[in-house]
Amino acid sequence: MKHPPHTSRRTLLALIGVSLASVPLADPPRAVAARAAAGLDDAAKKEIAMQLVSSAENSSLDWKAQYKYIEDIGDGRGYTAGTIGFCSGTGDMLDLVELYADRRPGNVLAPYLPALRRVNGTDSHDGLDPHFPRDWRRAAEDQAFRRAQDDERDRVYFGPAVRQGKTDGLRVLGQFAYYDAIVMHGDGDDHTSFRAIRRRALNRARPPAQGGDEVTYLHAFLDARVWAMKQEEAHSDTSRVDTAQRVFLRKGNLDLDPPLDWKVYGDSYHID
Repeated sequence: MKHPPHTSRRTLLALIGVSLASVPLADPPRAVAARAAAGLDDAAKKEIAMQLVSSAENSSLDWKAQYKYIEDIGDGRGYTAGTIGFCSGTGDMLDLVELYADRRPGNVLAPYLPALRRVNGTDSHDGLDPHFPRDWRRAAEDQAFRRAQDDERDRVYFGPAVRQGKTDGLRVLGQFAYYDAIVMHGDGDDHTSFRAIRRRALNRARPPAQGGDEVTYLHAFLDARVWAMKQEEAHSDTSRVDTAQRVFLRKGNLDLDPPLDWKVYGDSYHID
């Protein structure tokens, strides 16, 4: 995926559980709103979320075909691979391969662990070429590797996004907006991270858990997201917000109920 080249993407995401858990629920209305928020973690809604992200990242709704995906897209993050765009230069690919090695010792990717540790934080292929892409695709035939991708996606990106969305009293669309933002921008202290995007939105509007209007807050969040995307050339096309998430929001489809129609990079998609 097209992630910003900050080294905090995985390191500080490991802390997101702590930071999100620290969001205060000081009064009963907040707690009630959080409990009442619909869940992107519902199986049908989660499937929609995976398809929406895949349409933006892989120009396909078939997200399960992306376990084997791997290429260097020239964005300064080394190899980008798998269903959620794990990157050799941002640490999350390293964590994934370490998890896979724990679960399947001696697997085809385990010999690359020393090289993945060396190239972390860079766009280097040192120690990975020429056979790493081939071996990644071989590993993707293993159900244990596919499960490891799912588990890391949920632990680092999907779970934190849904929890924060529910804490803010957001319904499914808002939770997805958080998820898509964390996937692309990571989280940390830099000015384009998910945490910074949310903070920028909070300067303009309040989420339902703080007594605000959900639609107004989500427009503020998406405005902040677009601003963050435009700070980096690799993210300058904002259609995944403008002609996708913003379309659903303007239609008032806060629960992402199908049928859904949207465009990304000019390509049209539909979910019945």
